[in-house]
Amino acid sequence: MDATIAARLLRLLVVGAGVVAVFAVLVGVLAPLLGPEQAAALLPFAVAAVVTAGLGAGLPRIDGWIRRHTHHRTATPYSALADAAARIRAGTLDEALPGLAQVLAEGTGARRAVLWLAVSDRLVSAAVHPPGDDGAETVENLPVLLARADTDHVVPVLDGPVLRAALAIGKPDAPVTPADRALMQDVANGAGSLLREVQRGTELEERVRRADELAQELQRSRQRLSRARDVERRRLVGELSHATADRLTALRGEFELAVSELGDGATPPGQVRATLRRARAGLDDLLERFRSIARGIYPAVLRDQGPAGALDELVADLPRAVRIDADLGRRLDWEIESGIYYLTASALAHLAVRPEDPALQVTLAIGGGRFSARITDTAPGADADDLRTALAIDVERLAALGGEMELARTGDATVLLAWLPDRLEPLVDGSAHVEGAR
Repeated sequence: MDATIAARLLRLLVVGAGVVAVFAVLVGVLAPLLGPEQAAALLPFAVAAVVTAGLGAGLPRIDGWIRRHTHHRTATPYSALADAAARIRAGTLDEALPGLAQVLAEGTGARRAVLWLAVSDRLVSAAVHPPGDDGAETVENLPVLLARADTDHVVPVLDGPVLRAALAIGKPDAPVTPADRALMQDVANGAGSLLREVQRGTELEERVRRADELAQELQRSRQRLSRARDVERRRLVGELSHATADRLTALRGEFELAVSELGDGATPPGQVRATLRRARAGLDDLLERFRSIARGIYPAVLRDQGPAGALDELVADLPRAVRIDADLGRRLDWEIESGIYYLTASALAHLAVRPEDPALQVTLAIGGGRFSARITDTAPGADADDLRTALAIDVERLAALGGEMELARTGDATVLLAWLPDRLEPLVDGSAHVEGAR
């Protein structure tokens, strides 16, 4: 028997049996309550009302049961496309795509139908029938989609040479028939231009999301740089105060003494000259200290040769031997090079105070998206907590630039590891995320 005729007969039998059952139940309920005459008058209206309500709720289930047993299709690809096109023109994309997946499932008798949209270089599930709570899924390409256990047949939706989407069905309890393949191909042939605007809207939404992420990351980068400048200002103020306060006080005292000695007329000239010589020596010391601070603020070697050359110049004046191993190969942004340099220089100035201690080992490296400095101190009695306290401002500056410092005692050595990202530009993943695609 033809599947269409069988489906119609089966549907008629099921609906007729339901009407008879409703009629029998209502006769049994109304007759004792109202009496035979009133029950006979009201019975047709009651049956009509109950049957109408029941069919509205139960007819889709009846049709689904019939399709599973007769494989009869109640929809055509053309009616499905017409319905989806009308919904898209009305601006209800949230209804159009699930509606297309529903028609695909009902037309092929599939247990599951999925409409996958092509977003960037991936396929993202945009509509599933029957709907579930799993959220959007993503696959790399069509071969990966075909290899899924819940997919038995896939048809690409092309708009010219451009892949717009893919239609996929799963029929674990029945074969995919030639009629199913023909239906899916007809839907795919007509849906290419239909889905063009849908895909473009999805891609636009993804680009807007990525632009928003870039703007937020740019704002965070600016905030980090602003914090780094504030930390550097505080470090400079502290260093100037610590290095010059005593020297300026002593220099002022020498000048005041010289003025007093010259004013009383009783101080021997040799004593006055000695006072002035001490004042000049203090002034020379103060100027040298200012030069040293200026070199630390903006080392010319750091600008010209990079952090390795600047550290080579720095360690030449330290009491303790320092070995530097640097194979960088390229220059980085000024903020990155100076951030690692200042922290390393501060650590060396704190550690390299005893000439008798074994040599410090400094290793500079670029790799894995990081610029790192490792300092290994094998001197006995090295205090990691004391070093961490001494580097508090430098660590804050490092963190403001997106870096980190680790300090630990490993075996017989204290190891300091500091790193910064080798780029300060906003880094946002360019791949299509599932949430953005939805």
